[in-house]
Amino acid sequence: MAAMAAPKSQFTCNACGATSARWLGKCPACGAWNSLEETVLNPAQGIIGKNRLSGQHQSLAGASEVATLADIKAEDVARTPTGIGELDRVLGGGIVDGGVTLIGGDPGIGKSTLLLQALDALQLQGLHTLYVTGEESAAQVALRSRRLGLDGSQVRVLAEIQLEKILGTLQAEKPQVAVIDSIQTVYSDALSSAPGSVAQVRECAAHLTRFAKASGTAVVLVGHVTKDGQLAGPRVLEHIVDTVLYFEGDTHSAYRLIRAFKNRFGAVNEMGVFAMTEKGLKGVSNPSAIFLSTHGEPVPGSCVLVTLEGSRPLLVEIQALVDGAGPSPRRLSVGLERDRLAMLLAVLHRHGGVASGDQDVFVNAVGGVRISEPAADLAVLLAITSSLRGKALPKGFFAFGEVGLAGEVRPAPRGQERLKEAAKLGFSVAIVPKANAPKKPGRDFEGLTIHAVERVEQAMELVRGLQ
Repeated sequence: MAAMAAPKSQFTCNACGATSARWLGKCPACGAWNSLEETVLNPAQGIIGKNRLSGQHQSLAGASEVATLADIKAEDVARTPTGIGELDRVLGGGIVDGGVTLIGGDPGIGKSTLLLQALDALQLQGLHTLYVTGEESAAQVALRSRRLGLDGSQVRVLAEIQLEKILGTLQAEKPQVAVIDSIQTVYSDALSSAPGSVAQVRECAAHLTRFAKASGTAVVLVGHVTKDGQLAGPRVLEHIVDTVLYFEGDTHSAYRLIRAFKNRFGAVNEMGVFAMTEKGLKGVSNPSAIFLSTHGEPVPGSCVLVTLEGSRPLLVEIQALVDGAGPSPRRLSVGLERDRLAMLLAVLHRHGGVASGDQDVFVNAVGGVRISEPAADLAVLLAITSSLRGKALPKGFFAFGEVGLAGEVRPAPRGQERLKEAAKLGFSVAIVPKANAPKKPGRDFEGLTIHAVERVEQAMELVRGLQ
């Protein structure tokens, strides 16, 4: 009789999920220090057997049915709106039956508050909801609901962290929407590791996802984040779920941003804007007002940009400050890529004739928004030039466009929508790439003077005539 194989150990990185046969101080995959944790493995037996008579490998599992792609009936997934417009925008229209959503954010930013509001709105629509809390007691959740004004809420609450009990309650309650707050506090008795470890997080998330797909219950998992703002735990957690949402914003600010970085049922890079009030999070219908500073008169170093967040055009103010420096000038950007700022300063010197090599340059996107698209290049250059010369851009001015290393101004995607949004908000002067300029001035662009440029030199010359 063959002796049973002894349990084996392997070390798993809690940052990227990579495995190693021995402990290392630094993860060989992602470079994180002190991130390898020991997990005990039971060797799988009986998966693949070898036929000694024929010498060929054969699977002990039966074959599954295979279908042709053209014969599969494709249907649009049904969505249930949560009643919170900004959240529905990020989700792609609402929650999906059997979908699994992972939402992360800094502590105290409002994850639990938003989900409690969403569950209350869903139960008012007649849906059976369940809130599983592992970080707070049921009394603390009830206290928050009173503070949010959710008196008489019929949301069911379970204070539990053991996975087997949670799954048993889910099967008994049969909720249509369930929230697990948070996945790092849940543990399974089948594993010996502590709650929050790589093995526990991965296995608990896999079991909850399997339950969601089998029962049709929409499951929302709340995840912790690291110091860098990334979701804590293995990266495989993001691959298991259908949708990944991130909460952004400063806890000292009244505004919160929520973005979709993965969505199997909708578009990614959508953004929802919320304002934190005494009664919880409220959607902001006109987010452009948040990102535009209220100057009585135009000031030097300020230029308005029309950026795209998913399907929504937003007007964001870009501020620049150029000041004298010593032998080592600094380049600092908040909300924009610092490497791209250095590249734009080189283009401005070579093709725009504006030197700033001996100056400190600071660039900021107002309102705490993060801009990653290259369409912000032209607005950044114009803001820097305005601050360096001490001359303000005209009132009602905005710009957008990507700038290349050769000094060309490249078109931005969906330029017509950007122009319509700016015209709707009362802006009157624009410098845009030539390919984005409308061929025929229509009613949507009334009162808007559009200057089309192909090169950085043309943009600089136009700005000198407007100042």
